[in-house]
Amino acid sequence: EPGPGGAEAAAEDAEPESPDQCLSLLPWDRFSAWLHCVCVVGFDLELGQAVEVIYPPHSKLTDKEKTNICYLSFPDSNSGCLGDTQFCFRFRRSPGRKVSLCCFLDQLDRDLPVYLKKDSAYYYGYVYFRQVRDKSLKRGYFQKSLVLISKLPYVHLFRTVLKQIAPEYFEKSEAFLEAVCSDIDRWPPPVPGKVLQLPIMGVIMKLRIPTYRDKPGTTPIVQNMHQADAQLSMALLTVHEVDLFRCFCPVFFHIQMLWELVLLGEPLVVMAPSPAESSETVLALVSCISPLKYYSDFRPYFTIHDSEFKEYTTRTQAPPSVILGVTNPFFAKTLQHWPHIIRIGDIKLPGEVPKQVKVKKLKNLKTLDSKPGVYTSYKPYLNKDEEIVKQLQKGVQQKRPTEAQSVILRRYFLELTESFIIPLERYVASLMPLQKCISPWKSPPQLRQFSQNDFMKTLEKAGPQLTSGLKGDWIGLYRHFLKSPNFDGWFRSRQKEMTQKLEALHLEALCNENLVFWSQKHTEVETVDLVLKLKNKLLQADREHLPVKTDTLKKLQTHINEIILALPDDLQDILLKTGTT
Repeated sequence: EPGPGGAEAAAEDAEPESPDQCLSLLPWDRFSAWLHCVCVVGFDLELGQAVEVIYPPHSKLTDKEKTNICYLSFPDSNSGCLGDTQFCFRFRRSPGRKVSLCCFLDQLDRDLPVYLKKDSAYYYGYVYFRQVRDKSLKRGYFQKSLVLISKLPYVHLFRTVLKQIAPEYFEKSEAFLEAVCSDIDRWPPPVPGKVLQLPIMGVIMKLRIPTYRDKPGTTPIVQNMHQADAQLSMALLTVHEVDLFRCFCPVFFHIQMLWELVLLGEPLVVMAPSPAESSETVLALVSCISPLKYYSDFRPYFTIHDSEFKEYTTRTQAPPSVILGVTNPFFAKTLQHWPHIIRIGDIKLPGEVPKQVKVKKLKNLKTLDSKPGVYTSYKPYLNKDEEIVKQLQKGVQQKRPTEAQSVILRRYFLELTESFIIPLERYVASLMPLQKCISPWKSPPQLRQFSQNDFMKTLEKAGPQLTSGLKGDWIGLYRHFLKSPNFDGWFRSRQKEMTQKLEALHLEALCNENLVFWSQKHTEVETVDLVLKLKNKLLQADREHLPVKTDTLKKLQTHINEIILALPDDLQDILLKTGTT
């Protein structure tokens, strides 16, 4: 059944050459750019948790995905979440499914900062769970979750959407859900850097998705609109950030050590009283190394029914590089062997300065009722930064708003991460061959190998001390980081960028040559070989989205056409038809 907001609506508000036009083809394409589907999970006395509704009805989920969604959409019974609760989870996608909008969404993905790029192997689930007493039901409780399934990590946006729609959905049910989905199918595509207006049930959300060009730590302000009509509007200051200070409050004195553990990809488990606290804390941990991307797996809410439960809790091998958020007391026993455990009580904003808390020994963690704190034997590489602790404590005393405290904390983490990563960026940039080494008639030169020793030598004069006053064993921290999944992911990403840059420079070098003159001096076989190679270059530029100017590609196409036209007719026919691979 075709959904609303199809081709006509899309064509009306699309600008010429805008990405909207790519999405004006089919109904539900616009919806799919933001969400995979919407699920309603209820509780059945015979079946337990069950997916009652999937919308749009044609959305595909495998049985394994449905099972994961069922268990992850409800808090553990011990959480005792009465009323309304919001949280999020993340789970593995079943392999082998094709995405119709793949190439369009990849195009948008390229402009995102690395930490917001979607991971095609995972889905996020954004949950609004309601549990209220209802004597008319056998169990005595109404229990239901409205869940948005998406590949996008826009936690704050989808949390806001659920706040707008879920309470009304629980009153009105299916027809209301259809109306919500048809609103989303009228949204413009999630283009980074553009101020977007997203209507949702009579309210217009105004927001901007960051781009990789934004200066880290800056948030362009989205002004609230003054609508001439009666529609309400709200400006979202962020699409993805969580309330950092609120999340780190229970472990206030250990923020720097936690930054090191996340940076190094150490196995971390967050034990919390509810999925809301576990998911927010895990997301805060992952974001504390931004603008670096956290490359290992993380699960904001993880249950004993999760399809990766056995894999992640086995004692036959060392705990994996993963951050888990859990609420079930069973995990206190199952994950006893994990090296770093964060135990969180109810997250409340402190009305007074938190007391100094020591790092606790792991053997003291017997149950989930153990006192809040960090249980680990890890010794941080860097000396403690007392300044940030004083600054935040002063804020608590002065009743500084939590948003302002979060801004201070985010800036602190950003400066720490940048001081750490700048020496690595500088060294890796030196592995790029010089431009004069690029010859149009040879393959592009290779990047030089990364050498740990050479990098360590650069730290004496160009290390983190240039931008950070923090003392400590920076060298030890780098050595450990170079063995971590975060370094591996970061370096692969930089390697790919630099290799593509070399390919682009090679293309430009070819364009600046007189290729027709060259072909006149060479045999037909050599000329045909050149044409095929040039055609492959053009295909590669398109396939890999090489950073090449459009003019360069047009110029190269003109060169190819001129060379072909100078050849005999029979060869011309063959070469004009050949696409090559």
